[in-house]
Amino acid sequence: MILKELKIFSQNFRKNNFLINIVLKVNQNFDIIFIQEPSWTTLRTIPSSMNSEGISLLGVPNHPNWLTFAREPCSTNDSPRVIIYINVRLFSFCFSLQKDIINHCDILLALFFNNSIVYWIINIYSDSSHSALKYLKDTEVNILNLLIMTGDFNIRDSI
Repeated sequence: MILKELKIFSQNFRKNNFLINIVLKVNQNFDIIFIQEPSWTTLRTIPSSMNSEGISLLGVPNHPNWLTFAREPCSTNDSPRVIIYINVRLFSFCFSLQKDIINHCDILLALFFNNSIVYWIINIYSDSSHSALKYLKDTEVNILNLLIMTGDFNIRDSI
């Protein structure tokens, strides 16, 4: 695969699972989809020895043509606001999340291999207090071969 031909889609969905499902179904020509503000919902209740009613399994929309990369939600009130979908056509590039390098709930750093070279992609959601951007500013990380860093930066013009 030539990196110039990589097709990437990025969108803030404002917690609308219906739109996410449509994008996953109709955008098969894209290679990577960055989503900000997905809706985390209860997929099912899992039996638990600690709770007789079970434990809620939270998740985001899935589709058989897409690999889903996301951080695990801490709770129903504090779910990650970024996910990455990778088209299954790119399975051989061995995508991997890298929480050990950048550890922020609103930043997803992933790597993949192409011709023995490591490339990086980053999806960011920065809230109104710009916590993700401040984290990046205060974190000294030198990432070579950063292919794309995109997302919803919430930087508004005062005019």
